Amino acid sequence: MSRRNLLRGAAAGAGAIALPSLLAACGGGPGGDGKTVTMGSNSSDPVPKKAFADAFAAYEKQSKEKRKIKVNTVDHNTFQENINRYLQGKPDDVFMWFAGYRMQFFAKKGLLHDISDNWEGYQGFSAALKAQSTGEDGKQYLTPYYYYPWAVFHRKSVFQQFGYTAPKTLDEYIALAKQMQKDKLVPIAFCDKDGWPAMGTFDYINMRTNGYEFHKSLMAGNEAWTDKRVKDVFDTWRSLLPYCQPAANGRTWQEAATSLQKKETGMAVFGLPHPGAQFPKSEQADIDFFPFPEINPEHGQDAVEAPIDGFLLAKKSKNLKNTQTMESAKDLLKWLATGKAEDIYLASDPNNIAVNDQADISRYTDIQKKAVELVSGAKQISQFLDRDTRPDFSSTVMIPAIQTFINKPKDVDGLVNSIERQKKSIFASEG
Repeated sequence: MSRRNLLRGAAAGAGAIALPSLLAACGGGPGGDGKTVTMGSNSSDPVPKKAFADAFAAYEKQSKEKRKIKVNTVDHNTFQENINRYLQGKPDDVFMWFAGYRMQFFAKKGLLHDISDNWEGYQGFSAALKAQSTGEDGKQYLTPYYYYPWAVFHRKSVFQQFGYTAPKTLDEYIALAKQMQKDKLVPIAFCDKDGWPAMGTFDYINMRTNGYEFHKSLMAGNEAWTDKRVKDVFDTWRSLLPYCQPAANGRTWQEAATSLQKKETGMAVFGLPHPGAQFPKSEQADIDFFPFPEINPEHGQDAVEAPIDGFLLAKKSKNLKNTQTMESAKDLLKWLATGKAEDIYLASDPNNIAVNDQADISRYTDIQKKAVELVSGAKQISQFLDRDTRPDFSSTVMIPAIQTFINKPKDVDGLVNSIERQKKSIFASEG
């Protein structure tokens, strides 16, 4: 997917509840009251949680029909790990999820409502955004809301203090890491207790080494994990581990981001929202980033990881069997698809980028503007490992595999052999 087409013109937190509670909270009887829409939210961290609350409150205020949104917030990781059970149980009417493969997977299983009729009236979305919201059957299932690129984040003041310059190649990246060690910094903040943060590093090393097309094919199950090209990725990653925070499997992303904020570490491979969520407002302007460095000149820094988040309708929601409730849910999606709705969200959470080209970008911070430039200049865009492949493969195979690698990085052959065996079993099923 062309990044230019995508962005043309677009230039476990407090209050979270457990998944069983969420599943029980969706009740209210078949159809509900017709005007109340339940929302399954994975935004448990304080900043996005407040931003969504602001957006939902604005919707209720402008609703002439006095429609309401009942939000059921679940810890982000718990939501992701239980999404399959959630959608096949008693889901909310609307829920937050991701574009691309992870949306298509559930659409193919018949767990999402077709919202193609909504898309006929949507404005401000590019053709590429529509493609990322479309299932294999050609119908639309997702209303996109924002995106955020992944890169190597750091503090401007730290780079200025020590005279560091952003590296463009892997050799320069390692040289910078060695210098940071001399300067008594841990070079790279590193974490994987949550199971997904280290995936971003794998994705970038793979795309920089083997290119976007190979990465996409690998995620689709069409390449062998025992291929030398995959082993090269883990070998390169192993060479970087001495510069990373140790004991990463016991560290949350919040803790890693906080170490960057406290100037204990020098760099971190993160998505745009992650450092922003852990830095106080007075230090937000000190956050900067550079693209993940080049490894293979053939692929340069062409690909950028920039996941798209949005809203979907759950097919098994009992409430949506009521025509009036379905109308209310689709009305909510129509409003969330507007630039104005994105403006309200981003006013409280400036750590993402609007996808609608009618959103007001005049208030973007310097780092948001830089993020737009990064994504709009990329030749390819990926959605993130746990979104570009089957969710069952990501959760049951890749999370433990990467955590095993972090603990025992020398046994690459054993690692890839194990991944390949499990991959064949999972991709052979309809699961």
